[in-house]
Amino acid sequence: MKQLREILGYVLGGVLFVGLMPTVMWLASGMPSIVQIGAIRSTITGLLMMGGLALSVWTIVYMKRRGEGNPMDAFGHEVAPRTQHLMTDGPYRLNRNPMLSGTLIYLAGVVVWLWTWQALLVWVLFFAIMLVQVISEERRLHRDFGDEYEAYRRRMRRF
Repeated sequence: MKQLREILGYVLGGVLFVGLMPTVMWLASGMPSIVQIGAIRSTITGLLMMGGLALSVWTIVYMKRRGEGNPMDAFGHEVAPRTQHLMTDGPYRLNRNPMLSGTLIYLAGVVVWLWTWQALLVWVLFFAIMLVQVISEERRLHRDFGDEYEAYRRRMRRF
């Protein structure tokens, strides 16, 4: 059952962040052509999307190996088993939320790709919702890890 919940967490995250959010951005933008963009925009789009995905995947793998858990915790509800150890190295040396940072970078690539104010608005709304999630998760991390988390929080920026 634990393994099934982990797989569900990974699949749900992939579908939501990699597939659904870009689709929502595209739909909100009026379904513009996504194949005819210039070389500069294509390059920036590719760098942002690949870099963001790489950071997110690195964080997920690191979280599984070092934290012995899964990232999927939605607004205080455990979708998959939570990490058992506070992680402060690896991608967590960059900021306290490297997986979300990677997702935001990936979606910024989608904004550049679509190049519409509607896509940017969806990105801003997504960021606002995720910020509420992050604040909720920070309270949980404080409960789970106490002074160890507080020391990490004081020395490391949120994003």
